[in-house]
Amino acid sequence: MFSSFEQARQHVLARNIRMIDLVFSDLWGRWHHVSIPASQFTEQLMRDGVGFDGSSVGLKSVKSGDMVLIPDLATGYHDPFWEEPTLGFICSAFEADTRTPFAADPRNIALRAEAHLKATGIADESIWGPEYEFYVFDKVSYENGVNTASYRVDSREADWHSAEGGHGHLIPLHGGYHAMPPKDQLYNLRAEMCSELARMGVEVKYHHHEVGGPGQCEIETPLFPMLKAGDATQMVKYVAKMVAHRRGQTATFMPKPLYGEAGSGMHFHQLLMKAGRNLFFDPDGYGCLSQEAHWYIGGILAHGPALLALTNPSTNSYRRLVPGFEAPVSAFFSLGNRSAAIRVPKYADREETARFEFRPPDATCNVYLALAAQLLAGLDGIQKRLDPTALGFGPIDQNIFGWSEEQRRKIKSLPTSLTEACDALEGDLDFLLAGDVFDRLQLEDYLLQLRAREAAVRNRPHPYEMALYFEA
Repeated sequence: MFSSFEQARQHVLARNIRMIDLVFSDLWGRWHHVSIPASQFTEQLMRDGVGFDGSSVGLKSVKSGDMVLIPDLATGYHDPFWEEPTLGFICSAFEADTRTPFAADPRNIALRAEAHLKATGIADESIWGPEYEFYVFDKVSYENGVNTASYRVDSREADWHSAEGGHGHLIPLHGGYHAMPPKDQLYNLRAEMCSELARMGVEVKYHHHEVGGPGQCEIETPLFPMLKAGDATQMVKYVAKMVAHRRGQTATFMPKPLYGEAGSGMHFHQLLMKAGRNLFFDPDGYGCLSQEAHWYIGGILAHGPALLALTNPSTNSYRRLVPGFEAPVSAFFSLGNRSAAIRVPKYADREETARFEFRPPDATCNVYLALAAQLLAGLDGIQKRLDPTALGFGPIDQNIFGWSEEQRRKIKSLPTSLTEACDALEGDLDFLLAGDVFDRLQLEDYLLQLRAREAAVRNRPHPYEMALYFEA
């Protein structure tokens, strides 16, 4: 939005901005913020930053938690949810004593990944298009204690309300894909989300009702350069939640909030650009993809099990990654096949559109870490010329769920639990150290925290266990 502090300051004065909101991401990709009066938005702030405790958000240890936030002026946006006129900025974290970029800040990791890409000479820029799937509910409750464990969600669209009487335009399980009003009762809500995003500088490609009958939605943006794609992702999640909250509803990007219903993923469309052309395009290649694109795919799939610890870092992620829900559970690539880990869209057959999407990820990831990790895996594939076909990753253009069990066993599988993903990353993390993008100690600490979260879920009795085993 701004290219200089003076330009930003003049905007603050001209628009009578009262508050400056500084937002930043924690280790798990959740936004935090600190707000300052507009009078405190000075050149000194741009030089010295605003102090915060990095240990409270998982970025540093308690003994050395002091850090500072410095806003990225290019990310400025008017926040429509504040009563006072407020200008927001996305920030990166810096060391409090030296004002150097904090190495483990997720946004700084994405910046280093972009720098590493240019240093390799393979390409100048990576282009990304995450897809945003989420559920909108009308009521949510949950409780966890020594003697209780429960949750309940409700959606006015769900056909479990059919016996109550009413208008009758309800959506059955798995019946929501591109549903038309009046069944689609969320079209105005999504339109409001998209309008707010546009006003905040995030262009929207389209929105629609997704497969999940009880309130599943999708918003898709155009393709963006890597850092902008990360920033846009954070803004989409923020706006979806805030607009729903404003209307007395609630939005969640949790991968699997409903048993037996479609889960929510965050598929990453991606391509590389060099000297203004799409490095992944070859009109004579499979799916109109070049040799470099195939090697990149080879890297993604070869490192796929390890990647999932960064792209699917929750126990709930693996409730979604089960057969039968268009959720990819096998490591292969395909033209148009939504059960593949990597799908090459059939319509992306021109130089300006040629790309593929990596389908396993979900929105519990820290988007900056997920972007950086996928890019590093793909670059490793190009540098090592990893042929996905020679490695047994396809292409497979058939419905593998129609295959026999013996046939499916020949396809390499992705992790089915967070523990498996952690084990995979522990045994395959060197590709993430290229260009000093990630740090080994940082990754080891990240794995410790993931394993602690997995243990916290595993050690708790599950409500369904009461039905299975109470009479034992």
